[in-house]
Amino acid sequence: MKQFWLTFFGSIAGVIAGAILCVVFLIFLIGGLIGAALESAATSDAPVLPGRAMVLELDLRTPRLDQPSSSPFAFAEPLSIVELSQALERARADSRVAAVFVRANTVSLPPAQAEQIHALLARVSAAGKPVIAHAQGFEGGSVLPYFAVGGADEIWMQDSASFTAVGLSVETLFLGGMFERFGVQPQFVQFHEFKNAADTLTQTGYTEAHREATLSWLGSIHDTALAAIARSRGADPARLRELVEAGPYSAEQALDLGLVDRLGHVAAARQSVLDRAGPNARLVDIALYHRQPASPAPAQAPVIALVEAQGGIVTGASDSGLGGPVIGGDTLADAIDAAARDSAVRAIILRIDSPGGSAIASDQIWDAVMRARQAGKPVIASMGATAASGGYYIAAPADRIIAQATTLTGSIGMYGGKLVADEALSRLGLNLDPLYVGGEFTLAQSPAQSWSETQAADYARLAEDVYEDFTLKVSEGRDLPLARIQQIARGRVWTGAQALELGLVDELGGFDAALASARALAGLSETQRIRLQRFPARPEGLEALQALFGVSLDTVQSAQALNQLLQTPQAQALLRQQARLRAQGADLTAPAEQPR
Repeated sequence: MKQFWLTFFGSIAGVIAGAILCVVFLIFLIGGLIGAALESAATSDAPVLPGRAMVLELDLRTPRLDQPSSSPFAFAEPLSIVELSQALERARADSRVAAVFVRANTVSLPPAQAEQIHALLARVSAAGKPVIAHAQGFEGGSVLPYFAVGGADEIWMQDSASFTAVGLSVETLFLGGMFERFGVQPQFVQFHEFKNAADTLTQTGYTEAHREATLSWLGSIHDTALAAIARSRGADPARLRELVEAGPYSAEQALDLGLVDRLGHVAAARQSVLDRAGPNARLVDIALYHRQPASPAPAQAPVIALVEAQGGIVTGASDSGLGGPVIGGDTLADAIDAAARDSAVRAIILRIDSPGGSAIASDQIWDAVMRARQAGKPVIASMGATAASGGYYIAAPADRIIAQATTLTGSIGMYGGKLVADEALSRLGLNLDPLYVGGEFTLAQSPAQSWSETQAADYARLAEDVYEDFTLKVSEGRDLPLARIQQIARGRVWTGAQALELGLVDELGGFDAALASARALAGLSETQRIRLQRFPARPEGLEALQALFGVSLDTVQSAQALNQLLQTPQAQALLRQQARLRAQGADLTAPAEQPR
């Protein structure tokens, strides 16, 4: 009885504590939303004081998404790459903006983001507006932070820091040895030898194909970065490569070699750019500048639709939960259909930053792109940091594909399989004993036993069907012979620069290039006013709040279910379910490797 009352009152106390926490969270949430609204209103209506030029401040030290988040807390996040492109393109022609001040990333960032930022800063500089960047060192060995600010007029570095931006590296964790040690048997099929996403589960190190492909795209990114830096800084490319790769250097050595322009602390660099901007110049955070809208285009202006695809590709609805954004096949297909039906829309930009995912959902999105084209709406695929495997699948039918030179793309292939855990379970004294009725393939996805010869053959046949469908659709979309696509595909990852040479993309450039291409295909001049409209519209206010609580409740329920599973003898059922979910369909996912 004592234990009963302890449990009873403990449960009540837990409920009360949970309710209090929910109320506190709600207060902070509503306060944040109100604060964001007030900030937005204040910045939108803030008058520009005469005689006070603006110096836009951009901080690259915080990671940023490729596309804006749909979270109600997005106001606290740095501008996405798409928003940053819009802000700097606007600033380039804005007479109120006198200069740009950049806080450099000191460790690393995605290659395509570095490339896009480099190009944007160079364009602002070419418009006659000084761009000054300050770095508290270039650390970590990666050339990418240096690449990002290489388009600035002047690069400052703190005199007590170091310059180690000498190259690129990637590290891949292979689990094959661990699985072997614990009695887990990976069974996967891959089409083909370069489709190395499954290698991390089946191997203990790089295969020759995996090594070859990885070194190839790493080298391509490194070459692109050094060539762009040399061009922007007026340096001899061969000499710059020699200097960079011979590092590391102290700040004084980097200055003497011309790798940076001035030494000093951030306060001195900031004051320098304010002095160059003129008397009474003021610093303005670029996010605040972006939220202060320019004069809107007329309501009757033609519309360019922007459909954003960010994250892994799954069936069902898109989500921007705690695990990061995912692309839902239903959500994205509906958005493309809505844009295609809108009579005001003249062209559609499909912005992609995705390593791929579900073959079924990818095909659903592919079909929506085809319907948009059949409705007479040109579709331009604009690739961000990654548009590979399923991410390339959804781009393939577009009228025009534009990628950064350092975008990771291709990976035209598939893999699928399961982890057989019967031996691992037996070592724990557990026995997962399946029963079934029906055909032999019923247990093909079960982790309780290995494939039979018939199951293995059937699974491989189904996987090959997916691969053949993928390559056929790329062939049709790119207007290239199927034999040529199958020759250059084989699951291999390419950079945008390599993909251009292979005919997999049409043009190198960022979001600004995609917008220019959309204008051209829609028959609109460069100077004609347009409205850029997102499909679907980003949720705001109560809608965003509801979406957030929906995710939070799902997360809590999932955590409770997981906690119960972990406290029962059937805990390994979680592994079984995970393996079954992974094996439900072919996986069009590119390797997770990212250079740094």
